[in-house]
Parts: sequence; structure tokens; C-alpha cells
Amino acid sequence: MAKAVGIGGVFFRARDTKILEAWYETHLGISGFWNQEAGPTVFAPFKADTDYFPADRQTMLNFRVDDLDGLIAQLAAAGIAVETRPEEWDTAETGRFGRIIDPEGNHIELWQPPSA
Repeated sequence: MAKAVGIGGVFFRARDTKILEAWYETHLGISGFWNQEAGPTVFAPFKADTDYFPADRQTMLNFRVDDLDGLIAQLAAAGIAVETRPEEWDTAETGRFGRIIDPEGNHIELWQPPSA
């Protein structure tokens, strides 16, 4: 059977594309064409009334990261607030999580998967 084999792109609207592109490249190392590292990708619809991300948003970006503590320190040094909830979001089964918001209000989840 023919099937999808990966995410080919993520496209979203922005009021100022240049500022947003620069922000993602500066703070997360993501540029226009990005060769990501192999690893798990979660594709999961959520119930319409979920409180896992804001009700006024249809989507939330989630990026796998290699060093959550290091990235949190970098973001904090750049004045970017990072939300963490270790008691809820850090588990041996799913890994560790943090959340940030980009300059246009998009919520981003940072995910360090559990060690192999």
C-alpha cells in the first residue's frame, strides 16, 4: 500500500514572515529548508475541547530537541519565557517537555524523548 513517509513541511500564516523566520532560526535552529534528525514523530488529533493547548488555536507545533535543559537556558538568556511542569510533563515513558510562544502567539512544545 502506498503511504506517507514523513512530514514534508509545516506551513502557517504570519503577519511578518521575515521576523518569524529569523526568530525560529535564531532560537530553535530551524531555517526554511531543514534536514531534521531521524526520530519519532507524533501525529495525533486532539478532541475539540482539549485543554492541552489554547482553545483559540487549532494546532500546536512540537519540536524534538536534543538537550531540553540546554535549550531552556539559551531561551531564558534571550529573554524567552519557558513553561515547564516537571510533575506533569516529565515521565520515563514519554520524555520531558517545555513550552514557549513565538512572537506571533503560536504555542510551541519542546520535547526531549526518553533515552533509548
